[in-house]
Amino acid sequence: MRITQGCFSFLPDLTDEQITAQVEYCLRNDWAVGIEFTDDPHPRNTYWEMWGNPMFDLRDAKGVMIELDECRAANPGHYIRLVAFHSERGFETVRMSFIVHRPPNEPGFRLSRQEVNGRSIRYTIESYAVREPEGQRYT
Repeated sequence: MRITQGCFSFLPDLTDEQITAQVEYCLRNDWAVGIEFTDDPHPRNTYWEMWGNPMFDLRDAKGVMIELDECRAANPGHYIRLVAFHSERGFETVRMSFIVHRPPNEPGFRLSRQEVNGRSIRYTIESYAVREPEGQRYT
């Protein structure tokens, strides 16, 4: 099952050239670019680990691509995404985010159904990956 989060998630994976073009678009709009990674891509897990600080003063997409390559090398079994922030009003607002790296195996999610009071039904989503300890989920 393929995780679909952020922009371009229903398209085939972006090439490095396409990622560079998106980073250049972000930089033209004066957005800071950050890199984040996780091994728990649950839809409600919006707080991924940051790879360094967002690059606020960067003007060249090559700097982002160098950091992305280092993050890929250090976290080959994790999801990695680029996040573009806009700080116009003094606080960072996400303008764009998209996945740029996926683990080789994506086990997907399980939908659990629970019957509660009356005829109500609750559904929860659980990633198959969280059955393994952190750091060993996508090996």
